[in-house]
Amino acid sequence: MPRPLWQLKKGIKMDIKEFSDLMIDYGKEINIVFTEEQLQKFCQYMNLLIEWNEKINLTAIIEPKEIILKHFIDSLTIMKYIEQDKSVIDIGTGAGFPGIPIKIVRPDLKVTLLDSLNKRINFLNEVIKQLELENINAVHARIEEYAKNKQYREKYEVATSRAVANLTTLSEYMLPMVKIKGMAICMKGSEVSEEISKSKNSIKILGGKITKIEEFTLPKSEYKRNLILIEKTNQTPGKYPRKPGIPSKEPLY
Repeated sequence: MPRPLWQLKKGIKMDIKEFSDLMIDYGKEINIVFTEEQLQKFCQYMNLLIEWNEKINLTAIIEPKEIILKHFIDSLTIMKYIEQDKSVIDIGTGAGFPGIPIKIVRPDLKVTLLDSLNKRINFLNEVIKQLELENINAVHARIEEYAKNKQYREKYEVATSRAVANLTTLSEYMLPMVKIKGMAICMKGSEVSEEISKSKNSIKILGGKITKIEEFTLPKSEYKRNLILIEKTNQTPGKYPRKPGIPSKEPLY
């Protein structure tokens, strides 16, 4: 492979070959083959993440190897469940996970990144600009208010979210955004059985049903993850989500 023209930010304790090799190696483990252009974009993304994280709190994960595994690869584990040309909303995206990684690898997707902190939106807009990503936008809003807007409510084919809230609260955020026959993909850590048990009633009220739970371990690590897939079967009642703060304080058990 010819030596890339792109480079990692000065001061990062990893050279570009190690970065590429790790991305390629992990990618094979989840059946993703990266192009040179995609590797370049991930490299730029990591540079920007580390640089901006010195100014604003974006992530506690700052080591390059951990960024690659716990942010980039972890985000891409949902890819196999998203069909071609779908519209995706990433709720509580933070520093852009999983929305930006899936957009880098799947330019066919139409992606909305939603976050309640404007400083994160500024970062995301810079990433979108620097990586020259198209059909992706970053929105500054609270999901409880955004979901009440008829222009966006039940307009997305896929909603996803990573490490935002417990499953009951998360369902109240996600399902109002999803079209009937669409899907919510909840990205969770290792312990989910209690969350799943407590969330069944709320998911039904909100018009969904759990169709799949995938437990797996991130490549060449001991980090266990779960993906919970919820199909949207019925329209979500208009009173959901409730006012800001209430879904987390008073979950629908």
